[in-house]
Amino acid sequence: MAALVETPILLTGEGWDGYRLLDSGEGRKLEAYGPYRFIRPEPQAMWSPRLSDWRADGEFIPASDEDGGGRWHFDNAVPREGWPLGWNEVNFTAQCTPFRHLGFFPDMAPVWSWMDAQLAGLDDPQSLNLFGYTGVGSLSLARRGRVTHVDASKKSVAQARENAALSGMEDAPIRWLIDDAVKFTAREVRRERRYDGIILDPPKFGRGPGGEVWRIEEGLPGLVGDCRQLLDGNSRFLFLTAYAVRMSSLSLAGLLAEKFESLPGRIEHGELAVREEGANPRILPTAIFARWVNSGTAA
Repeated sequence: MAALVETPILLTGEGWDGYRLLDSGEGRKLEAYGPYRFIRPEPQAMWSPRLSDWRADGEFIPASDEDGGGRWHFDNAVPREGWPLGWNEVNFTAQCTPFRHLGFFPDMAPVWSWMDAQLAGLDDPQSLNLFGYTGVGSLSLARRGRVTHVDASKKSVAQARENAALSGMEDAPIRWLIDDAVKFTAREVRRERRYDGIILDPPKFGRGPGGEVWRIEEGLPGLVGDCRQLLDGNSRFLFLTAYAVRMSSLSLAGLLAEKFESLPGRIEHGELAVREEGANPRILPTAIFARWVNSGTAA
């Protein structure tokens, strides 16, 4: 029986050559993505900024409503088609998207490293990346074995393929699928498929390629239940993240504890965060997570 670990865990991303959190405060954050600096909204930065110089190449101005819209304002020329960045052996294109993101989530770096450690020692492990976005996580997993990458966005999957080419991984064992994650997972259950690891990064709200509506509070229990059917006692992990939701990591862990009751291992939960640069760096929380892990590898 998977045991629920009540004490939360903090997974903190550190800056690297391709990404740095320069400062944060008053509901915003200042970041460097390679040679460019950007200001983006960050409601969790409730403190005051430390730097007086917040000059940036671009800033995302949020809309006045709560629908998550907004627009970019640029003070300097920024390549609209994007520019190359890298993390470990994975290369990808950073780009200012209409949704305030820049093509990857830097707070996921410690998660990618953790998943790699879970799969170590397995002979040709198989992983499933649901809501895989631009493929940085899939490319990281593919260094260990076969990966199935699923996203409803044709544009995101196309970008993921381009990132594979940038990384010299065009021939990596990855299936790139444009599909509704919920429907695909249900079909995999009927096919009696099995995976060694699953990464699950559902949006708060979304639409599938056929117009299917996704709301995380309504759809997540069933999706997690189907993911459980794709894992067994020899599988290694499921990692679930949630952004901008009105729930706690403990609620995600409670869901996993119910669905994974018949498997060994443990259920852990906590927050993802990014550490600022400079002296006495602050830690900026970004998301909550829960995970099932079936190994002795520490956090």
